[in-house]
Amino acid sequence: MVERWRRREVLLPSLLQRRSSDEFAPLPWGRRDLRALAALDAAAPALSAHGLARHFASRTGTAAALRALNEAWGGPYYDVPRAAAEDPDAAAEAFAGGGAVVDVQTHYVAQERADASGARAILDFIRSVAPDRWRGLDGAKSLSLAEYLRHVYLESETAVAVLTAAPGEDAHNILPNPEIAGTRELLDRLGGSGRLLHHAIVHPNLPGELAAMEDLRERFRPDGWKVYTLYAPGAAGAWRLDDERVGLPFLARARELGVPLVCAHKGLSQLAPGGSPDDVGPAAAAFPELSFLVYHAGYEVPRGDAEEGPYDDTAPPSGTDRLVRSLRGAGVAPGANVYAELGSTWTLLVRRPREAAHVLGKLLRAVGEDNVLWGTDSVWYGSPQPLIDAFRAFRIPAELCERHGYPALTAERKRKILGANAARVYGLDLSRAEARARGDGLGWARAALAHYRARGTPIAARRSSARS
Repeated sequence: MVERWRRREVLLPSLLQRRSSDEFAPLPWGRRDLRALAALDAAAPALSAHGLARHFASRTGTAAALRALNEAWGGPYYDVPRAAAEDPDAAAEAFAGGGAVVDVQTHYVAQERADASGARAILDFIRSVAPDRWRGLDGAKSLSLAEYLRHVYLESETAVAVLTAAPGEDAHNILPNPEIAGTRELLDRLGGSGRLLHHAIVHPNLPGELAAMEDLRERFRPDGWKVYTLYAPGAAGAWRLDDERVGLPFLARARELGVPLVCAHKGLSQLAPGGSPDDVGPAAAAFPELSFLVYHAGYEVPRGDAEEGPYDDTAPPSGTDRLVRSLRGAGVAPGANVYAELGSTWTLLVRRPREAAHVLGKLLRAVGEDNVLWGTDSVWYGSPQPLIDAFRAFRIPAELCERHGYPALTAERKRKILGANAARVYGLDLSRAEARARGDGLGWARAALAHYRARGTPIAARRSSARS
């Protein structure tokens, strides 16, 4: 059975595929994964390869995957009736939920940068660790604006997305700041107004970056600053949000410029010190006027069958426990100015629902139900809809809530996490965003794609004209 799925992994529901991003290799199937595959195998023995591909790529396939995970983990982690794995209408009903979805972490690779050294390294890495996913596709095209529009807007319920990028100066980044802002301008211009927000990437540990922030604000009008404290090219060292050399001057600059949203990559760092969230609490306490979005919530890629469990104040902290301890130590209360973001974190946790219950429970206690934000890291994993559906179906078992004091993951809390919390942070009218998404014919997406293929983003086109 295992060999059969290894040869045909692309036929599996996406939640059970060993997918990856630019930040980690796909995890090997563990004991529980193999049990889930066996349960899935037993549930669909008569389907041909063609039938499997069609069935598992749909919401019924997502339901089948979640039921298989329940069986593998021996618990009611996903509330999915049997009919949802067989009937599309039952699946749609099982995954229905109120409120608009706001995804605060999305990416794509700019076509003009696909041959740049930084982008090439990322694409080569992804092709090497997930060859089945990219077989038959050009790497740049599979991560392009076309795929971004298709996956995020056409194949999911995402009403509003926030576009951001990897670390690296504009000359080396897969999506430089002008292209990020240009993509938003393009979508707004062609009718998708309000469907995309964006960050500006800043490297405060590099010469001239703090001085350049005012120019970034004036030229690109970002909704927030995205930083990578573990990014240390050349002679530059990793830095901390609370260090006097780099972090505190950067935060003071963000406050001075009136863009008070700081989005910091914390976690998914192979435990590199620069990727730890232990600096978040002191920085947030020192700058209560700023909002700190902790990308990945401090979570680290799992190793083998080891799992994050309940928070233990006596043990050396790792993963999201580092964030919990940092906030407690600095006296930053739930509902204050620190937000935990779930991009890639939820993707990694879906196949590990017991750990997911602990991680989400700890975050809800540490930052509060109004301060957990939805993100997916799309377009790295394809359509985010299976992730949305899995989150809507997920519940923290009552036994864990009673034992560890976790809040129940109610429909209202899910609504907040999937969109309402981000709407408050970014100043969105959620009702308007939801209405726009519902009535959107998405003609703007097709127009944006045609314009991009012909002339690039407006900012890229202006830059080309200036050079000529």
